[in-house]
Amino acid sequence: MNSSSTRRQATRAKLYEAAVTLIAEQGFSATTVDEIAERAGVAKGTVYYNFKSKTELFEELLRYGVGLLTASLQEAADETEARGGTKVEALDGMIRAGLLFIDRYPAFTQLYVAELWRTNRAWQSTLMVVRQQAVAVVETVLREGVERGELSAEIDVPLTAAALVGMVLVAALDWQAFQRERSIDDVHAALSRLLHGRVSGS
Repeated sequence: MNSSSTRRQATRAKLYEAAVTLIAEQGFSATTVDEIAERAGVAKGTVYYNFKSKTELFEELLRYGVGLLTASLQEAADETEARGGTKVEALDGMIRAGLLFIDRYPAFTQLYVAELWRTNRAWQSTLMVVRQQAVAVVETVLREGVERGELSAEIDVPLTAAALVGMVLVAALDWQAFQRERSIDDVHAALSRLLHGRVSGS
């Protein structure tokens, strides 16, 4: 990678960070390009050099952020596979990876979850595509678990994958907002019990 490409990536990363923080704080419509540029420490023209509009910046932000989440989930699955772990262990590792991601990028996670419930946005199709990329990683592990006989053949793979991702996102946001005294190990342990079906006491 040449130096100009590296610089452009670094600039884009600063713009993403500025945009996600501002939009999480005050909403998309209330956030201006001037504010994004000021928060990122760049000229306004730099924003338009990298992105045609605020909407394009936001779409690329969604791709960037969910891409990081997807990569972290995949890495957790690959690490478990490399050491010969089960698919349930892979799912457990992915839960922890998701929590670590959300702990590192809380503003992006808040923004992403909020946007999932809006239906009138220009970037709705982009959001659906990137959401499916993250869920697909979990679907793959579930399907492999079913094929190996580690998981029940009766599970609904797409819905279960979406439920697992949703569980981590919502539980982590609740942790961030209302239960900050808990450690990440504590939160992971609680979600791990759900994954392993150990909540009934039987």
